[in-house]
Amino acid sequence: MKKIKIRVENLHKTFREEEVLKGIACDFEAGKTHAIVGNNGSGKSVLFKCICGFIKPTEGTITIDDKVIGKDVDFPESMGMIIERPGFLPNMSGFRNLKLLAEIQGKITDTEIRNTISRVGLDPDSKKAVAKYSLGMKQRLGIAQAIMENPDLLILDEPFNGLDKKGVEEIRSLIMDLKKEGKTILLTSHNSEDICVLADVVWEMDGGCLIH
Repeated sequence: MKKIKIRVENLHKTFREEEVLKGIACDFEAGKTHAIVGNNGSGKSVLFKCICGFIKPTEGTITIDDKVIGKDVDFPESMGMIIERPGFLPNMSGFRNLKLLAEIQGKITDTEIRNTISRVGLDPDSKKAVAKYSLGMKQRLGIAQAIMENPDLLILDEPFNGLDKKGVEEIRSLIMDLKKEGKTILLTSHNSEDICVLADVVWEMDGGCLIH
């Protein structure tokens, strides 16, 4: 029997006069990779931010693991995400940035942080400040931050932004591995090949409506 990880019911979000999400209702099955495709401005990032608990819906509910976001919990309890450009302290190294973030929860060791940095193709011992990172390196570090605490749910909004061809291949392979580990993954990408390779289920966002 399939397990529902995320249930979205009658989700509306209005900013001033503009209705960005228009009554979205859908279930995201646990352990699957769900790709959401659609033009810029179609509402994909707003939906992701509602799921993450960063934006409060105007109407409707999002339930994750039987807990209503914004009512039972403020944020999903085991979630990693990359939404928009990752924000890091520019004068610190990648490791120091992730260590500071990891100290909030206190769930993982320095060794686990280093292993995660290596897993995304960066050098955990590099002293280079994040300010001197390329866009692709910052994106890799953002993905490391999303996965380092071994969350059940990953929200990846354009995870391939700024990556060269080799980087795209490496991060695709990483996402495939995470899928094999049983993670539930929601992702967006403008590249149809990413969708073909990674997605178990494809949804289309069009004008604030989600179509399966």
